[in-house]
Amino acid sequence: MELLALGCSYRNTAVEVREQLAFTDEQAGRALERLASELGYEAVILSTCNRVELYLARSGPCPLGGDLTRFLADFHGLSLDRVRPHVYAYRQLDAVRHLFRVSASLDSMLIGEGQIAGQVKKAYEKALALGVTGPVLNVLFMQARKVARRVRTETGISQGHVSVSSAAVDYVREVFDHFSDKTVLVIGAGKMGELTLKHLAAQRPARILVTNRSPDKAYAVAAGCGGEAVAWDRLDEVLAQAHIVLSTTGAPEPIVTRERYLKIPRRHTVAILDIAVPRDFDPRIHDGDQTFLFNIDDLMKVREATLARRRDHIAPAESIVEAEAQKFVKDIARRRVGPVIDRLTKSLEEKRREIVTKLFLRLNGKLSDGDKQYIEGAFSLLQNQFLHGPIRALNDETAVTTGARHTLLEAMRKLFHLPE
Repeated sequence: MELLALGCSYRNTAVEVREQLAFTDEQAGRALERLASELGYEAVILSTCNRVELYLARSGPCPLGGDLTRFLADFHGLSLDRVRPHVYAYRQLDAVRHLFRVSASLDSMLIGEGQIAGQVKKAYEKALALGVTGPVLNVLFMQARKVARRVRTETGISQGHVSVSSAAVDYVREVFDHFSDKTVLVIGAGKMGELTLKHLAAQRPARILVTNRSPDKAYAVAAGCGGEAVAWDRLDEVLAQAHIVLSTTGAPEPIVTRERYLKIPRRHTVAILDIAVPRDFDPRIHDGDQTFLFNIDDLMKVREATLARRRDHIAPAESIVEAEAQKFVKDIARRRVGPVIDRLTKSLEEKRREIVTKLFLRLNGKLSDGDKQYIEGAFSLLQNQFLHGPIRALNDETAVTTGARHTLLEAMRKLFHLPE
């Protein structure tokens, strides 16, 4: 059985090309059915914003990239010259290792991110539902999930927040132990603000207030988070009520100067997340006592520190992937080699018994029991020595990792007239 992984990713291909090679859900279904029915492959297609990859298996040799690159180009109506420079291809152990690394997020743009494992699972389940997977890819993708889980649980590669929006919650937690009695005020309605608000809303604060120069935007954001829209001219009033402020207007000048802020009556601690660029709040309002002001640079520092910590866990994670990939390839090979060795051994054993029986009949009365025992032992030794070479060749690790084992198996079947 041959395994192959080929495709392109953000590492070697610009987004303009990845977009052309990407598969919609409907396209993936058609491509999978063609790979199975026309080319005889077990197949899974993984298509995300960062990668487009085909995972394939079949009995018999797989062309390392050529025909399949043409398939990829033809399917999307592109020239082979347009596609070929961007396609990488891995076979056998390299293909298994690649899938395990992808699933464990070691090949991700953001090391340790959790989204890719779900994307791999979804891609496999689609192929499974279409009936285009088989005994090899079924086991391979189930093992990929286990490897990803091992990497997450046995290393710290997924610990900490690496998005600005999730890092914002970490900063607020430095100020407040809980959110259940806190009021969150959202100023503005930028994309980053909405993502950060989603993380804050997940902490279940007592209230969420939303204000914006555009009432329609304020109402839309409030409706999306179960909050309350507040008129822009009430900004000072709601600033006095808020424990947590999220500001993302992007106004050209600060909307809350130090002088304005000091005039607002406050009786509690306030954490302000100013992720606007330019900044919405005068940085001088931070006093480290009742007012804690964090800006986008502070949040980026958290992100970079988390990424640095994650990099320390790459080597242990890679060790897990390598060990699991080696084990998988050997296990698959053993499943194929075992029956062939059994049939070869049985065939030679039958021949040995037939020859020894004829020899004993020919020499009937001329051999002692000791002679017969010696002859039996000699033929058994000859049989075992004859089997040693083929068995050693089949179990050779180089044959396993390069895919040469399939050629050896086919040669032995033909040489010794073994059944499939």
